[in-house]
Amino acid sequence: MNINGQNTLACICRIDRTSNKDTKIYPLPHMYIVKDLVPDLTHFYKQYKSIEPYLQNDSPPEKGEHIQSQEDRKKLDGMYECILCACCSTSCPSYWWNQDEYLGPATLMQAYRWIADSRDSYSAHRKDKLQNSLSVYRCHTIFNCSRTCPKGLNPAQAIARIKLELATD
Repeated sequence: MNINGQNTLACICRIDRTSNKDTKIYPLPHMYIVKDLVPDLTHFYKQYKSIEPYLQNDSPPEKGEHIQSQEDRKKLDGMYECILCACCSTSCPSYWWNQDEYLGPATLMQAYRWIADSRDSYSAHRKDKLQNSLSVYRCHTIFNCSRTCPKGLNPAQAIARIKLELATD
């Protein structure tokens, strides 16, 4: 929800009880409201589903599991921790204006999470799906998403990495 003008998780937001100021609590901005402070995240999760957020690999592993080096695993740090709270997406002006087409920071960070995963063999397919003017390139790198993330993640950096990979392919 939006507490005192900042998108955040209510469960971790400290409210100063010693202050005489009122605390202002609103639902996440630019979302349809189901009831009271509850936003309708149906479209948000539909966009998340569109990136196929699961491991895709046509060749089965030899030992029953996909082994990953520590370096490859480290590339996923700062992305897999996302809890899809939509704080970053609802703080993004591009998402406000193009919510129907622009995937938003949370979904794009998760898309890059799967592109960067060394166990996934569908990176080219994933990048092809993002190669349009309304997926990645609608991000104007203003960093609202990174500033507001209650988990301290950096969706803007993940989006920049997608842009770099699309430009170098």
